[in-house]
Amino acid sequence: MDSILTSMRKKKRPTDSNSAGLARFNRVKPATNALFTALFILLACVCVIPVVFVIIISFSSEISIATKGYSFMPAQWAVEAYEYLWKMKATIGRSVVNSVGLTVVGTAVGLALCTTMGYVLSRKSYALRKFYTMFIFIPMLFNGGLLSTYVVNTQILGMKDTYWALIFPIACSSFYIIILRTFFTTTVPDEIIESGRVDGASQFRIFGQLVLPISLPAIATIGLFLTFAYWNDWYQAKLYISTSSRNLYPLQYVLVNIEQNIAYLTNNESFMGADSSVVLPSETMRMAIVVIIVVPIMFSYPFFQKYFISGLTIGSVKG
Repeated sequence: MDSILTSMRKKKRPTDSNSAGLARFNRVKPATNALFTALFILLACVCVIPVVFVIIISFSSEISIATKGYSFMPAQWAVEAYEYLWKMKATIGRSVVNSVGLTVVGTAVGLALCTTMGYVLSRKSYALRKFYTMFIFIPMLFNGGLLSTYVVNTQILGMKDTYWALIFPIACSSFYIIILRTFFTTTVPDEIIESGRVDGASQFRIFGQLVLPISLPAIATIGLFLTFAYWNDWYQAKLYISTSSRNLYPLQYVLVNIEQNIAYLTNNESFMGADSSVVLPSETMRMAIVVIIVVPIMFSYPFFQKYFISGLTIGSVKG
């Protein structure tokens, strides 16, 4: 088993002739290089400028937006939106802890379920491989519906008003399983599996020590998708968490409620008899909420970037 792991870590150095041949195909003319550089700068600006614009608006005053509209140079800077959110720091702080915990645990559970199921379905020696592949593929086209899902999760599994109700419904995806199954089938050589069996390794050891180390691009890609899904999810809390269990609310659900409440007060100011001299930060609040949601998850991308680029083509058919 150790000899297999050692041989897997060794890399073959290309010969000088092969290097020269590859260098010939990698040559780019200066004009073409400049064109691609300009294109990539343009694409980077398209991605970065909206984020910067949202941050600027979140630090603008409501009066500036009302008079000048959205602008990169607001007439007046303010932190009204963040001050309003700071007043609810206890509730928001608790929801941040919930979201971080749900994202970490949910991603780990999702990867454990999807990778193991995908690996089992990729083994041609598994007798029920075709049956379970079809069984998993069907939910990609049809599902039981919201009502049946709610009844199963609350009445049968008893997950209402628990953290598990925010984790399990989105932990396992048929799409992710199919992607991982295809990756394991096309990327993991059968010789590695057979060598592990010859050395007397169990399936769990083969999967943990031989398969997973060479599958990091696929695992990182699916892990990034799961991280985004858990961090941005608020709908599960709306379905399964009642007002009596508000301490379970994730960050996104709390921020959505805050935004809806401010919008309601702003639209019904005269009906509610509110003081007209008090300006609620409705517009800047929306942008501040976006900043609070987007900025933390942006810091998770560098941890996946090393493997994410390699995993962009997972599931493709090898030639």
